[in-house]
Parts: sequence; C-alpha cells; structure tokens
Amino acid sequence: MAYRNDDIFSFSAFDPAKLTDSFREFAEKGAAQSREAYAKVKAATEEATKTVETTMQSAQAGSVEVGLKAIEALRTNADLSLSHMEALLGVKSVAEFVELQTSFVRKQAELTVDQARSIQDATRKLAEAVSQPGKEAAEKAMSTFKAA
Repeated sequence: MAYRNDDIFSFSAFDPAKLTDSFREFAEKGAAQSREAYAKVKAATEEATKTVETTMQSAQAGSVEVGLKAIEALRTNADLSLSHMEALLGVKSVAEFVELQTSFVRKQAELTVDQARSIQDATRKLAEAVSQPGKEAAEKAMSTFKAA
C-alpha cells in the first residue's frame, strides 16, 4: 500500500473565496436575526409601556371616583346625624324620643347599605378598568406566540 504524500498537504480543495462568502452570509443572517429580535423586543416594550400608562390612568381616575363617593357618604351621614341631633333637642316625651331614634337608625341602616353598594360598584368598575389593559396585552401576546 503506497501512500501519496502529495495529497496530504494539498490545499486544492480549499477555496478562500467560498469561506469568505460563507462567513459573510452567516454574519449577514445573524445581523438580520438580531435586528428582527430587537424590533420585536422594542415593540413589546413600547406596548408594555402603553399598557402600564393606561392602567395607571384608569387606577387614578377610579380611585378619585371611589374617594369622592366615600366623601359624599361621610358628608351625607354627618348632615343626617346633625339633623337628628336637632330633632332630638325638641323631643317632649320618651315615646317621641324612641320613635325618632328608631326612625333614624332604620334610615341610617338603609342609607349605609345603599352607600356600600355604590362604593362597591365603583370599586368593581375600577378593578375592571385597571385589569382590562393588562388582559388585552396578555391576550395580544398570547396570540403572537400562537401565530409564531
């Protein structure tokens, strides 16, 4: 078996131009993928920023509404309590006192239930408004993953 020494060190199969082309193609493909990934990350970041801004605006507006309802309830309760105290000052008998007090407690209980319901509704709307942008963003992100 004779070995050919001229084939071992022969570079006739090696073409530097093909290597350069392959490397260039690999680098361009990598750069294109990097630009595409950057664009996706940038778009996702901008979308997340918009979602957070919308959520914060909704939370602020809703918090103001809940606060105003609470202040309105306090004001109403204070006015009714003062009116009741004035009425009690004019009481002539124990029976009249009991009647006024019973009526006041009944009205106050009904009013408290209505006020609590009103604040609860405002709080529920606030929770829905605050969670809606995040929910929409999550659904959009999930649809992007499903499409990809």
